[in-house]
Amino acid sequence: MSQITTNLMLVRQRLELAALAANREPEDIQLLAVSKTFPARAIEEAMHAGQSAFGENYVQEGVEKIQELAKLRPWLEWHFIGPLQSNKTREVAEHFDWVHSIDRLKIAERLSTQRAEFPDLGDLQVCIQLNVSAEESKSGVSLNEAELLCDSVAKLPNIILRGLMAIPEPSSDIAQQRAAFAAVRECFLGIKVKHSNDIGYEFFDTLSMGMSDDLESAIAEGSTMVRIGSAIFGKRNKIKT
Repeated sequence: MSQITTNLMLVRQRLELAALAANREPEDIQLLAVSKTFPARAIEEAMHAGQSAFGENYVQEGVEKIQELAKLRPWLEWHFIGPLQSNKTREVAEHFDWVHSIDRLKIAERLSTQRAEFPDLGDLQVCIQLNVSAEESKSGVSLNEAELLCDSVAKLPNIILRGLMAIPEPSSDIAQQRAAFAAVRECFLGIKVKHSNDIGYEFFDTLSMGMSDDLESAIAEGSTMVRIGSAIFGKRNKIKT
């Protein structure tokens, strides 16, 4: 058994135990394998171990892998999870299934327009990124700005608003981890309840939060999708820009 296969088993066990501890169904939480900086062969190995959803942070690297693994496209789901610049939106609209990092309306508008050029791909699934810890170095809107951006994105064609994504400030303190995730959950639930009958919110069901070091806290606070990289693929030996 390969190391990636073993690691996937261990991560799935962690996910299941965390879900059960929170009185949740493990099936309600999607595992997104973050494959940035790792080669296409690692993704293919993970796929053979039952993993289908993969997250990429860098546009060029992600597109190259998607093209290299084109023959496997029917079995794979590609998520873009990194910061997105205006000059890169067309490539994302052409190749990815999800975008987690919408932090301004201009980016969503460009993706909406450009996705229309690729009707065979269907609508692009998107999440609004929150900067829940108010870190200057991170992208994302504040908790107070989230609803306004959601309302604008929900009206756009060719994309579907799915929920919120957050990357809280790293902490080894469980209470601090949970407090940040709880703030995102409360924001999500507030928007969901207020707009439950509104057009554009029919599929608002996703809380993308939790990574290798804090997935248990994220699941305890309602995450529906955890983004796991190093716990699956191992330590990253290079940094892409």
